[in-house]
Amino acid sequence: MKLITVSGPPSSGKTSVLANVIRVLHGEGRQVGVVKFDCLATDDDERYAALDVPVRVGLSGNLCPDHYFVSNIDDCVRWGVGEGFDLLISESAGLCNRCSPHIRGVLAICVIDNLMGINTPKKVGPMLKMADIVVITKGDIVSQAEREVFAFKVRQANSKARILHVNGITGQGAYELTTLLNDAADVPTLEGGALRFTLPAALCSYCLGETRIGDDFQEGNIRKIKV
Repeated sequence: MKLITVSGPPSSGKTSVLANVIRVLHGEGRQVGVVKFDCLATDDDERYAALDVPVRVGLSGNLCPDHYFVSNIDDCVRWGVGEGFDLLISESAGLCNRCSPHIRGVLAICVIDNLMGINTPKKVGPMLKMADIVVITKGDIVSQAEREVFAFKVRQANSKARILHVNGITGQGAYELTTLLNDAADVPTLEGGALRFTLPAALCSYCLGETRIGDDFQEGNIRKIKV
C-alpha cells in the first residue's frame, strides 16, 4: 500500500483537491482510503463518504495536532493495509503553520492558496519547506502576475519541491497530480520510521491546564520575548 501525507493551512482547498484526485484514481480502478486529522471538528468525512471512500477521523482536541498525528499514524497504516487499499491518504490542517506532519520516505504534499498573501510561504514551516509537492489553489481568483509572484515565493521557501496549480472546483490539474502519486513508496508499516522534522516543542504549565497569567504560574519549557 502506498501512503501520502497531505497538509496545509485551513481552507486552502486540501479536501477539494483530494476529491478530484480520488475521482481520477477511482476511474483507474484503484482503492483509496483517507484518514482525516483535525482539532475540534470536521465534516470532511461526509464529503469523502459521498465519494464512496472509506474514511477515519481523528480529532486531537486539546492536544497538539502533530503529537496526536505521530501517535496514531502507524495504527492508521495498519488499518489501510488490512483493508487492502492501494493508496492511503493522510490529510491534516496546519493550524499554526509550524506543523511537521511529513515522514521520511513517504510522499509529502502541501496545499497552499493564492489568497493567503505573497509573503505567506516564508511564514509556513516544515509542512511547506519539507514537502515533495506543493499544490497551489485558487489561481482562478487572482491575476496571472499574482500567480507567478506567489509561485516564486513558494519556490524560494522550497527549492526542491514540484509546484502544481490545481483548481479544486473544476479539477483542472488534478490528473497531473495523480500521476505523481505513482512515485509514492509502498509502506507496509511505519514502525521505526522517522519524521522529516522535529515537532513543535512545549511542555509547560499551560500544557497541563494552567489558565492564570504571570511569571508565578509559568513553569517548564518557556520562551520569553525581549521587551
